[in-house]
Amino acid sequence: MQDFSIWVDADSCPLSVKQIIFRFCERNNFPLFFVANRSIPIPKKENFKMIVCDATPDAADNYIVENANENDIIITRDIPLADRLVEKNIVVINDRGTLYTKENIKERLSIRNFNKELYTNGIVSEKTSTFSKKDTNNFANCFDREIQKKIKSNRHQEKTN
Repeated sequence: MQDFSIWVDADSCPLSVKQIIFRFCERNNFPLFFVANRSIPIPKKENFKMIVCDATPDAADNYIVENANENDIIITRDIPLADRLVEKNIVVINDRGTLYTKENIKERLSIRNFNKELYTNGIVSEKTSTFSKKDTNNFANCFDREIQKKIKSNRHQEKTN
């Protein structure tokens, strides 16, 4: 039995990433929580749950922050949400396979805020790069690596108890 859950900030998660998450969680029977402001289709599995929050700003983010714990893994591209979770020592991965850590999150947040300010003031146009097969592979590798760390950590804790 695993002592961690997988949480997905589901509003903007690409389909290829969702499919990887579904396969990992189904195969290993991990609890999976998709959280969004609207219902998103997910497979009907006992360990999968769709949580629909109200449509207020940051409702889904707040739900994840309030309910996820230090043992969990969160998938989100929302950098302010990632910052809040990293502060709680929770593993956070974006959908392109970047692991957010205490060492990199503040810089990522600063760059995000700077770019948002430029965009808001009409100085630069907002750019989003196309999601590629390489991004999907990077995500799968990072996700697998972090899950393996959790499994090893759980085994170590079981042996010491």
